[in-house]
Amino acid sequence: VQLQASGGGLVQAGGSLSLSCAASGRTFSSYAMGWFRQAPGKEREFVAAISWSGGNTKYADFVKGRFTISRGNARSTVYLQMNSLKPEDTGVYYCAAGDNTMVVAATPSYWGQGTQVTVSS
Repeated sequence: VQLQASGGGLVQAGGSLSLSCAASGRTFSSYAMGWFRQAPGKEREFVAAISWSGGNTKYADFVKGRFTISRGNARSTVYLQMNSLKPEDTGVYYCAAGDNTMVVAATPSYWGQGTQVTVSS
């Protein structure tokens, strides 16, 4: 069971980045998937989640209108399009999976490794 995140990097404030997370080793097409982040010295926090069908999404208030979560056609890949990035968006971003969006937002069953996102001012 593996969740492989990629796409992080360094970007200036106001810029955009797109993260992706590929799932393998299990039938993740039937799982909800999502993203968390952890800033230096802070706890990991929920960012966004998407249902197995892609029809239901959930966002943290601080990213609404700026970030968009989506799934690939095979549903085993999830994307996070991040626009209008702010320095406070800096952190390690982790992908996660669980039975539904509520589970993913609270206590994911599976975690991937993180990818660093740094937003400079």
